[in-house]
Amino acid sequence: MSTHDDRAVLAAWQRNAAPWTRSVREHGIESRRLVTDRAIIEAVLRQAPREVLDLGCGEGWLARALAAQGLSVTAVDAVPALVDAARAAGGGERYLALTYAQIAQGALDTRYDAAVCNFSLIGEADVESLLSALPRLLRPDGRAIVQTLHPILGCGDAPYVDGWRAGSWAGCEGDFAEPAPWYFRTLSGWLALLARCGLRLLEIEEPLHPHTGRPASLILIARPAP
Repeated sequence: MSTHDDRAVLAAWQRNAAPWTRSVREHGIESRRLVTDRAIIEAVLRQAPREVLDLGCGEGWLARALAAQGLSVTAVDAVPALVDAARAAGGGERYLALTYAQIAQGALDTRYDAAVCNFSLIGEADVESLLSALPRLLRPDGRAIVQTLHPILGCGDAPYVDGWRAGSWAGCEGDFAEPAPWYFRTLSGWLALLARCGLRLLEIEEPLHPHTGRPASLILIARPAP
């Protein structure tokens, strides 16, 4: 079993870049087809941004979708193979291969109207360092938009406490290698994290799966604290 830490997260995504790209582009994840892709696009567009930072962009589908709506998009991922796939598909104005640690250390020097993290806040310390950098990467009235696995769905039978969990590719079609571990956060854990990172929560959304009636995801919208 992989060590449960931020390095293991990155290593697993590097191993799984190719099957993940195929799965996304072949619409192989039901919850994305039915709910979550549309939910994050609509959440971003409601903020009426002009310049958007897509953090953990993967193979670039969201950057392409937002660029198609006329937005200027900078898309960043720590996995070079995913960034290469995104660049090859086009659609986003700027794709960069940067880790969250590099961003936290000042690798980006532009301010944006919105920063979106779509199921890309998987780790622990690296996630906190990234979110702590958002107040300086966002304009004063900018928005941080996070879509993540809903704690009700993600907790399963484990205790409802923050902590590392083993990963799974359940619900994903494709020939995947060992999955990345991930850091589970309760709802109060997410709210405390945003507050520690200088972000003030504005909205919580819980998109529902049309077949089960259960939350398919959790969307948090925040702005830099005054």
